Amino acid sequence: MQFFSKQYVQKIILSLLLVMGWKIKSQRTLTVGGTNWVLNIPAITEAGTNYTGTYESATNEILLAATVPLLLGSGKVSMHYEANPTWNSNLILNARRTGNGTTSCTTCTITGGTTYTNIPVTTDVELFRITAVLALAAYTNIPVQLQLSGVSVTIPATTYSSRIVFTISAL
Repeated sequence: MQFFSKQYVQKIILSLLLVMGWKIKSQRTLTVGGTNWVLNIPAITEAGTNYTGTYESATNEILLAATVPLLLGSGKVSMHYEANPTWNSNLILNARRTGNGTTSCTTCTITGGTTYTNIPVTTDVELFRITAVLALAAYTNIPVQLQLSGVSVTIPATTYSSRIVFTISAL
């Protein structure tokens, strides 16, 4: 006794594969690489002198790799920082994208984030956007530069550190 025809079973399997394939390809991914930025601020040796106040990392201190699938169209890369464990609220972290990285997608675009954006504590702020047009948008080695400002002799001398968290989401 046969309940389903061979063609009917093949259509069900094909439909399941298409749905599973869409789910797998619908994921946006973001990978963060690079090095930890260690800023050694020179000691003040003369009375009445202040620090430079603003310091910049290498232009490729952080390297991001991101993918945005064709079916979803675009992705927003956002960031925030977490004090780890001590931070002074007078210190201001900023980041900017200094290049597009590498992609094989000729119809995809990456926009925004080329000027310094203030990185807030715990609340995400957009750094840049990626748009996929008729192809999977896959970018590697997107360079990000950091900036620290607000450094002053009025801030207590200690070691300050933080962690920047990057996320990618739909628009």
